[in-house]
Amino acid sequence: MSVMSHIIELQKKHDELSLKVEKAQQSLGLDDFEVVMMKKQKLRLKEKISRLSP
Repeated sequence: MSVMSHIIELQKKHDELSLKVEKAQQSLGLDDFEVVMMKKQKLRLKEKISRLSP
């Protein structure tokens, strides 16, 4: 897998998590802890993307 394709995959995962976080924040039944964990995962993905990007 090339670096560029890896970055694209990471961006897709980041976008998917963004949607999940958005939906979770609108939902009343979801635990805040889960939202925080998703946000942390999103941040880790963004950091990986930044490190790999030229």
